[in-house]
Amino acid sequence: MSTDAIYEARGIVRRFGAVQALDGADFDVRPGEVSALIGDNGAGKSTLVRILAGADVPDGGTLSFEGKELTLTTPNQARDLGVETVFQDLALANHLDPIQNMYLGRELMRPGLLGRLGFMQRAEMRRRGAAAFDSLGATVRDYEGAVSGMSGGQRQAIAVARAATWADKVIFLDEPTAALGVVQTKGVLDLIRRIRDQGLGVVYISHSMPEVLEVSDRVHVMRQGRRVAVYDAKSSSVEELVGAMTGALETKEAS
Repeated sequence: MSTDAIYEARGIVRRFGAVQALDGADFDVRPGEVSALIGDNGAGKSTLVRILAGADVPDGGTLSFEGKELTLTTPNQARDLGVETVFQDLALANHLDPIQNMYLGRELMRPGLLGRLGFMQRAEMRRRGAAAFDSLGATVRDYEGAVSGMSGGQRQAIAVARAATWADKVIFLDEPTAALGVVQTKGVLDLIRRIRDQGLGVVYISHSMPEVLEVSDRVHVMRQGRRVAVYDAKSSSVEELVGAMTGALETKEAS
């Protein structure tokens, strides 16, 4: 795991009318690391992630990627950098199967005239898609059926695996286990570890402190629109994290 950040935010400010959503927020993620982002409702987590994903524009502060300052105005710009995001709504097309969802908007077209006429390389997409799901250990058993008929855990695994397939630098996961049972949650956490072990930086947003400590390397705590602490997950505790979130404990920054 590298100690050099691949993606950094410094002094990010974002206002919505009279509401100060972010007030000088900092954040960084490293390759081959799971960085948890936690905080109470209204702490600014979702706003910060939307800015880092290119879905919102800050009023102040700077973003830098691989050491170079940048400005993001659309999610496509973030994707071009190798940054993918899985929001809570998953953004799956329910009437399509897992492979079609993986390649939605990124279809492999046939060469030449057939491609220009809209003909796709369906067999090759199916082969590559199945291989991607298998390599990540995603619990997808039916590649033919519509995702609308699949369990919450399978749908979440499809969304995460799709993002991991196209991301080659950083992946943001917003509450990926919020609506899942114990077994399904374990499958998603295992998938997150596999993505990290491939060298990607993973940003994990969650309200579940035990899951945060189980899967994360570092834990970034936000309160009132700012990052107030960074903890080493291996040496922290639920009590310490909750205390930092609520302001009950003195906070600290860890390397």
